[in-house]
Amino acid sequence: MYSISKIAWLVIFSAAMAFSESAIVVYLRALYYPEGFSFPLPAMADYKIFIEILREGATIIMLLAVACIAGKKLWERFAYFILCFGVWDIFYYIWLKVLIDWPASLFEWDVLFLIPLPWIGPVIAPASVALLMMLFGLLMAHSFQKGGGFKPRFISFILALAGTIIILYTFMYDIDATLHGQIPEPYRYDLLIFSDALYVASFLISYLKCRGKACLALRRLDNTL
Repeated sequence: MYSISKIAWLVIFSAAMAFSESAIVVYLRALYYPEGFSFPLPAMADYKIFIEILREGATIIMLLAVACIAGKKLWERFAYFILCFGVWDIFYYIWLKVLIDWPASLFEWDVLFLIPLPWIGPVIAPASVALLMMLFGLLMAHSFQKGGGFKPRFISFILALAGTIIILYTFMYDIDATLHGQIPEPYRYDLLIFSDALYVASFLISYLKCRGKACLALRRLDNTL
């Protein structure tokens, strides 16, 4: 019961935090895009961009902090972090839909993040990654709470890194749209599908291995250290 309660409270925290994020975006759009949010977007003043970057950094720190409080070991904390991040990202769009009826579809374009460069893409792209993060985080957390564990194999690191590089490329490659106020080029859905597939393969390789005899040996080693 305690384990379920912990996950439930992490989900509640992340969903509530997403509402705060959505409310801020509602205010920003009312101030800077009163005629509608659509590309190309006029640039905000430099100091306001800097404040927004700091706010985004603070958001990641808060998600990381609550994950560190909830977990005891490195990969357990990682599991809670990606769970919280996924819930936060999904509910961010849910709350925007409730508050201002946006997005009209999953293929609406959005400004996703600003660090280190502006990220842009259709809503379905970050949503697909967030759903995978939620699923992976839940499975990893369940494994830890059942007395198991999770330790990624080297090939999993390689696949996840490749997926991350590809997905970040799809968000940041269109410099003309992100930095020079032009219409975005068509999104690379082929690369999105490929990167999501890499994430799934990366997770399954380690998760399924840790459900077998190898993970039992890893847990015995952890207990002796």
